[in-house]
Amino acid sequence: MNSYIIIDGWKSNIRFSSAHIIPEYEKCGRLHGHTYAVHVKIFGEPDEKGIIMDFSILKEIIKKIINELDHRIIIPEKSNLVTIKKEGNSIKISTHKKHYILPVEDCVLLPIDSTSAENLAKYILDKVLEKIQFDRLVSIEIGVDEGFGQGARIVKIL
Repeated sequence: MNSYIIIDGWKSNIRFSSAHIIPEYEKCGRLHGHTYAVHVKIFGEPDEKGIIMDFSILKEIIKKIINELDHRIIIPEKSNLVTIKKEGNSIKISTHKKHYILPVEDCVLLPIDSTSAENLAKYILDKVLEKIQFDRLVSIEIGVDEGFGQGARIVKIL
C-alpha cells in the first residue's frame, strides 16, 4: 500500500529569498522579490521499517538546490523577452525598454523560460530527480510558494 510524506517549507524553514522579473505581466515586469517556501510530497511504498524516504536526506537535497538561489536575482536564460549579456563582472539584462546592470555574483541564470512559481517548481523538481533513488517511489510533488497561500505545484509520476 502506498503512503506519502510531506515537508512544509514554511514550517521546516526550507525557504529562500530572491528577486526576479516576469516581463510577460506588466506588474511583475518590475524587478521585485519574494521569500519563497519549497514544499515536497512524495508518494511511495514504505520499506520494511515503514519508511518511504528519510526526511533529513530529502531536506538536505532541497536546501542545497535553493541555497544556489537564495539572495540572488533569478534570470531566465531561455526567455524570448529577456536579453542577457555578460560584460566583465556584470550582467546586463534588458526587457522591453528596461535595462539592468547587475554584479555577476548577485545573479543566477536558470535554464527556464520564465521565473514564475510554476517554472521554479519544475526547475527544483528536475534537480531533486537527479539526486534521489526511485526504487519505491511512485510520484513526487514540488511546490513553490511566493508568499503564504500563493504558489504553484508540479507533480511527476515516476
